[in-house]
Amino acid sequence: MEFETIIGLEVHVHLLTKSKAFCSCSTEFGNKPNSQTCPLCLGLPGVLPVFNKKVLEYAIRAGLALNCEIQEYSVFARKNYFYPDLPKGYQISQYELPLCKNGYLYIEHENNRKKIGITRVHIEEDAGKLIHGENLGDPNASYVDFNRTGIPLIEIVSEPDMRSPIEARLYMQKLRSIIRYTGISNCNMEEGSLRCDANISLRKLGNEKFGTKTEIKNMNSFKNVQKALEYEVERQRKILLSDGIINQETRLWDPVNNRTLSMRSKEEENDYRYFPDPDLVPIKLNRVEIEEFATAIGELPDAKLTRFIQEYNLPKYDAEVLVSEKESAIFFEEAVKFHNNPKGISNWMMSELLRVVNEKNCNIGDISIKPEWLAKIVELIDKGTISGKIGKEVFKTVIEEYKNPETIIKERGLVQISDEKAVEKVIDEVLAENPDEVKRFKSGESKLLGYLVGQTMKKTKGKANPGIVNQLLQSKLKE
Repeated sequence: MEFETIIGLEVHVHLLTKSKAFCSCSTEFGNKPNSQTCPLCLGLPGVLPVFNKKVLEYAIRAGLALNCEIQEYSVFARKNYFYPDLPKGYQISQYELPLCKNGYLYIEHENNRKKIGITRVHIEEDAGKLIHGENLGDPNASYVDFNRTGIPLIEIVSEPDMRSPIEARLYMQKLRSIIRYTGISNCNMEEGSLRCDANISLRKLGNEKFGTKTEIKNMNSFKNVQKALEYEVERQRKILLSDGIINQETRLWDPVNNRTLSMRSKEEENDYRYFPDPDLVPIKLNRVEIEEFATAIGELPDAKLTRFIQEYNLPKYDAEVLVSEKESAIFFEEAVKFHNNPKGISNWMMSELLRVVNEKNCNIGDISIKPEWLAKIVELIDKGTISGKIGKEVFKTVIEEYKNPETIIKERGLVQISDEKAVEKVIDEVLAENPDEVKRFKSGESKLLGYLVGQTMKKTKGKANPGIVNQLLQSKLKE
């Protein structure tokens, strides 16, 4: 029996405001627990929320970037539930009248482009954070940090359009890229700035009715989103094949043992007893205001991808890598202004610069190299002033010492040897030192050319022009 997987994601994105959604407390991450609270954060009697206008601006930016319809009239609602990290006993959110709806984005997988619908994007305040005692040396206790309470976020609810865990991961990655382009969030999953709840169900192929869904929480990476969904697909499949019943429940992902665990029965919407928040007035916008927000967004990843392919004649793969992060796209275009070799600069960014970014787990802006310096390295290689190997050495030194590459080359005498007579002298030495290899080469072992080239480069400490070395070696070996 074959089943079809149905996946929908609810993604929470912290907004990069300096203060919280309804009070002036700081949103800074990592400070002492409960040091960023006030009577409003703590849900004390007699306090009234004051809406942070920046939250509205950022939420509209997100909605426009995700091709949503921005509603001229939207309403805040109270979402009621009782949990230790929710001091008011309710969460300020939006329900029947959200700010944004009917959006979409595109993902690409195996050369197929797929449209994923976005049901809604609404404003919400975050809850606090529970810290369980095993992390603090007391397994029988739990603690609550209310610093996160009231931090503004948007919840992005997708349509159940994804049909595999891979599609869910690609959707998350594309969503993160778009949101980071708008500048409204850093989407740092380690800090909880981007969090995902996944709803998944299976149904028999050909059926139109959805199966019973489960919700998976506690996923803090793209890899875990995919792995958790893969596990859940197999778990539900086994239950259905044995004529069992899928329970509608919330499950946690256990990344240590690579499995989902039952957490609690899944709430229905009516369990939250939504009603309009009496302390907050509705949001009223007009078309002129919405258009002003639209012009401020700038070029988004899909448009930039198309332009990079057309304007810089880059392969699609190169362009996809470069535009996946706004910082890398900006760095590339700045570098090309200094040396007009888009493909060469792209190659160096993907092979060297992004390798360092991944190793250090940081952003391009955190690496000690300017776009013009990378462009200069590529230019000097193109001119034959230095070899590619020397270029890598220079690149490494630029990052370590934050120096202009030309200064490094001058200080260390790294200019490439292109004088044929000087190169020929070294080649003669190499041939004289390796008579057996020369004899074997002339007997048909052509691969030994690479060995002799390597010996020549070694003698010149990588400074000899590789093209001249190859040319002269082959000429001499034919004699």
